[in-house]
Amino acid sequence: MIVKSRYRVIFSLLLMFSFSCQDLKKTEKPDDLIPEDKMIDVLTEMSLMYAARNYNKQKLENTGIKPEEYIYERFDIDSLQFERSNNYYAEQYNQYERMYDSVKLRIQVLKTRLDSIREIEVKIEDSIKKAKKDSIRAVDSVEVDSIKVDSLKLKTNGDRTRAKDSLAPPVKFGSTSEAES
Repeated sequence: MIVKSRYRVIFSLLLMFSFSCQDLKKTEKPDDLIPEDKMIDVLTEMSLMYAARNYNKQKLENTGIKPEEYIYERFDIDSLQFERSNNYYAEQYNQYERMYDSVKLRIQVLKTRLDSIREIEVKIEDSIKKAKKDSIRAVDSVEVDSIKVDSLKLKTNGDRTRAKDSLAPPVKFGSTSEAES
């Protein structure tokens, strides 16, 4: 009895599975298929836009840029064309994987370029800061040196500096013999 019931369960499961399986239709190649190179560009740009949106959503919203519309406009495609092309490439697994590998590589190259630009900017900022500090030090050292020199002159000259500062005696007009002597 138990054996017969097991066979019935197995048979009914097989029967259900055989009727539940259906023939999946593959997506046909659309007439307006986006070429692979352009699709890689679109996917790269979409990745960057979504990353920007996730990084600072408020700033992106303040600019009024809508990522999808911007990308469709930039690459002269529409949402339906993108959707059809994306579905077609998604069914072509190896090709789609290769495309996403290209997208990853492009993003890594862009990141490397950005990092090198940032390094250059940091070096420039550091050299500007250093130049400002050096010029401030030079001005400070000039002021300090001039103060030291002035105080030394005052100490060594003593009364002479006071004599130079005093008024000259008034000129007497009149006799020429006094002026010559």
